[in-house]
Amino acid sequence: MNEMNETNGMNGLPRGVRNRNPGNIRRSKTRYKGEVESRDPAFKSFRTMAWGYRAMFVLLHTYRVRYGIDTLRGMISRWAPPTENHTDNYLTSVARDAGQAPDDPIDTLDGECMCRIVEAMSRVENGVAARREEVSEGWRLFRADF
Repeated sequence: MNEMNETNGMNGLPRGVRNRNPGNIRRSKTRYKGEVESRDPAFKSFRTMAWGYRAMFVLLHTYRVRYGIDTLRGMISRWAPPTENHTDNYLTSVARDAGQAPDDPIDTLDGECMCRIVEAMSRVENGVAARREEVSEGWRLFRADF
């Protein structure tokens, strides 16, 4: 999913921040609430960071309910596959920062747990700390529909 820490334009902000897509979700046929036309040839763009965080929650929830992927190891392996990323480093960093064991089951409707995971993923994706209020607003937007 990511091109870790790529910057240019907009005062050198990371690509995921410029696109308001903190998870660096790739362009696809799937449309998310809050998605806007993207000028980026590879990645989606969102109206606000909160909508981008909502999309992350939706996608991780989809991994669990549609594909039975219910561990951080499984989620990160799908999100950031080894063909594109240093998946083991990504997993180690997110597990440490989120306080989540890689192979423990995750309830994607547990807001406290999911906010920690998404914050940690955003930091790996963008090289900057997530703003808690934006993550919380993304969670609120997600829970309004799920």
